Amino acid sequence: MTDLSDPAIQRVVGVAFRKGVALDIRLIDHPTSSLEESAAVVQADPGQMVRSLVFVAPRPGGRLMPVVCLVSGGSGVDVGRLAAVTGEVDIRPATSREALDLTGYSTGGIPPFGHGRDVRVLMDQDLCGHQWVWAAAGMATALFRVAPRTLRMLSNAVVAPLADASWVPPAALAGIGPQLGFEAGAGA
Repeated sequence: MTDLSDPAIQRVVGVAFRKGVALDIRLIDHPTSSLEESAAVVQADPGQMVRSLVFVAPRPGGRLMPVVCLVSGGSGVDVGRLAAVTGEVDIRPATSREALDLTGYSTGGIPPFGHGRDVRVLMDQDLCGHQWVWAAAGMATALFRVAPRTLRMLSNAVVAPLADASWVPPAALAGIGPQLGFEAGAGA
């Protein structure tokens, strides 16, 4: 079972603490197999589950600039809207390896803030319609509840219309749901 003293969780807790917010982390016994199961574990609607999707834009010398998009559990990211909001024409979903290298967190537990380096964060406006949302706390078995307004502040996010409501997770098509609904950019 996950331990609250895990360094990945402590990075998230530390960022929130420095901004005056105490996070209430909920640990679960094992990663869930679908977004719906994740929502059920915390007694939330799937739309309240924050997906932290990592995208990258190329820079000179082969470097990549990361962009983390926070979207509702039932949505993907409209890459055309993302390109318009960021001004990045060549933006694309990050691979799992790129997401780990750029955020410091593994797919399934990427939090909205507390990344290993400066990361641009965008938050879909649909999340703002909820009183509370749930996000990964650095591991696939750790979640925290937060008001969207506080989430925006903690992640230094810019709120914009990003969601592609017609998105269907590739795993759902295969009958296998994503862990906690917080996968990297894949399928966006």
